[in-house]
Amino acid sequence: MTAVAAALRWAHLLFTFLLVGIFGLTLLAGRATHSTPRSWQARMLTWSRRAALAALGSGVLLLAVQAAHVAGRAGAALEPSAWIGVLLATQFGAVWLLRMGVILLLAALLLLREREESTADWAALRVEGWLLAAGAAGALAWAGHAAAVEPGGGLALAGDLLHLVAAGVWLGALAPLAALLRAAATPAGADGRPHAVLVVRRFSRLALAAMLTLIATGLWNTWMQVGDLPSLIGTRYGGLLLAKVGLLVPILALATVNRRRLIPALSGEAATVGRPAMTRLARFVSFECLLALAIVAVVAALGVTPPGRHDTPWWPLSFRLSWEATGGLPGVRTRFLIGSQIAVVGLLALVVALVIVRSRLLAVAAGLLLLAVGLGTALPPLSVDAYPTTYRRTTVPYHASSISRGLELYRGHCAACHGAAGWGDGPAGAGLPRKPADLTAPHTAQHTAGDMFWWLSRGIPAGGMPGFAGILSEDDCWDLINFIRALSAADGARMLSPAVEPNRPRVIAPDATIALGPMPAKSLKEFRGARSVLLVFFALPDSKRRLDVLARSYETLQALGTEIVGVPLDGGGGVLSRLGGDPPIYFPVVTEGSDEIARAYGLFRRTLSPEGMTPDPPMPSHMELLVDRAGYLRARWIPGAGGPGWASLPVLVAELQQLNRETPAPPPAEHVH
Repeated sequence: MTAVAAALRWAHLLFTFLLVGIFGLTLLAGRATHSTPRSWQARMLTWSRRAALAALGSGVLLLAVQAAHVAGRAGAALEPSAWIGVLLATQFGAVWLLRMGVILLLAALLLLREREESTADWAALRVEGWLLAAGAAGALAWAGHAAAVEPGGGLALAGDLLHLVAAGVWLGALAPLAALLRAAATPAGADGRPHAVLVVRRFSRLALAAMLTLIATGLWNTWMQVGDLPSLIGTRYGGLLLAKVGLLVPILALATVNRRRLIPALSGEAATVGRPAMTRLARFVSFECLLALAIVAVVAALGVTPPGRHDTPWWPLSFRLSWEATGGLPGVRTRFLIGSQIAVVGLLALVVALVIVRSRLLAVAAGLLLLAVGLGTALPPLSVDAYPTTYRRTTVPYHASSISRGLELYRGHCAACHGAAGWGDGPAGAGLPRKPADLTAPHTAQHTAGDMFWWLSRGIPAGGMPGFAGILSEDDCWDLINFIRALSAADGARMLSPAVEPNRPRVIAPDATIALGPMPAKSLKEFRGARSVLLVFFALPDSKRRLDVLARSYETLQALGTEIVGVPLDGGGGVLSRLGGDPPIYFPVVTEGSDEIARAYGLFRRTLSPEGMTPDPPMPSHMELLVDRAGYLRARWIPGAGGPGWASLPVLVAELQQLNRETPAPPPAEHVH
């Protein structure tokens, strides 16, 4: 069904673009006075009527295919009720009704037109026809991938609309232009040659503007739908985009030859220069038209392919470039600086070559050489190993429940080699060819989640690490990766103190589900952008006095834009009754799933004290973590760990005021990458 939808979309796009191109080119040409161009214009009206009817027919078939797709069965393509459901309940249906109404109006205008008694009548038909055709082409943006972009949907739609209209202006005019050139290139069409020369020169300027618009909007659309290099070269959508660019290259080469050699020769002596040049130009435009048909086929396939941003890249190279992983190595910064400067000089030489005439080949050669030398100097030091799954995106969020499951998996499958604390000191690692990695070291954050997925599933033969593909499921692997990320983050968070320090590296707070008895469950990330959160991990009866203080101060803290969330360390069963009602506790207290949250956030109990440096320090009976509005852990207080901390409410209020004065950082990603 997908192939049928792509084929129908291809035909529908072609007929729509042809309508835009026919009316645009005839307006550009002006009203003809000689028989050959008048005959050509009459033929273009016939083409436009047929194209309008074909656009309507292919549109109806597209609706039938969409009805079958929505219903999930082929038979729905013939059911009126399924069609009505699509038309009335989907955005595709709303856009389809609008577009088909516009094309139907255009078809009626063409079929019922009266005689053109004046130039104004002639122009009115074509101006109205072009506006209707361009509207039908541009409205396709609301039925494509651009309509689903968030945020920035308006900009995505505007870029796609301009792209579609520019494609119609250029691509839709190629076949009509080739027909005019073929007619005027014959001896019998000599009366039309001046008209054809005028049209070609005008269209050349218009096509240049349309092509620049296509390139600019195409780059914008690529950014909106793909977003990065892995999605460009590692997904089907990105591969189709590269194929589209590959087809555009010979078109640009043909256009260059046409502008520089053939168009200037059109006005030469008819028999020996003009007509041969026009015949050759007609062939080139026809070949350009065939390449454009292939581009539209790629565009049709893109319309039924998930955008690269929403697909999983399969990295085809054995390396990738990473400044984060290599920027701190000796000599890398120097080589990158020198190489990038040489490359910039090469680019400047290529720019100069575009504006000079003399010594142009020398400037191009020098520019390409400098560019190659610069890139060859700057990029190799940034290269690190990569794998097919390097840029694979996990479907398992960085969540306390995932980290908790990952902790259990780590203890069962990894701790023997990597050690209880992840320091690479497990007893089973002593006999391996290479010492197991320290999973708390900074290098852990420099590897992608996809790298870790590859190692977990395939192993590291050189280091003696086995693969777990037959033992762990994919979700198990992602849970382990989330745990390893949290383990590394917790090691970096050992320096957290009760004081909020603006310049300290920020640690992502894992999301958590806050189940509050019979109340609807909430997630921790729901507070992002609105409130800071004071996570209070407590055990009764040790924490009772502190909880009483927080209960009496709850309204004050709420006024400062802070929510308190209590997490019992000894299980949530009966916790509300154990807390009592004097004073009443109005802040949320987790009653279900507290064990998972405590295990995940227990990783952040490590401090810089000697006890905090042991492999498995005891969990304190009370710990408070301050999460800012963006979702980052910013401060920690453990009673008895040194200093008064937040025992005094004014101290806590001062830290919250400090957070409120800050400009919030961008929120963290839901998934590790």
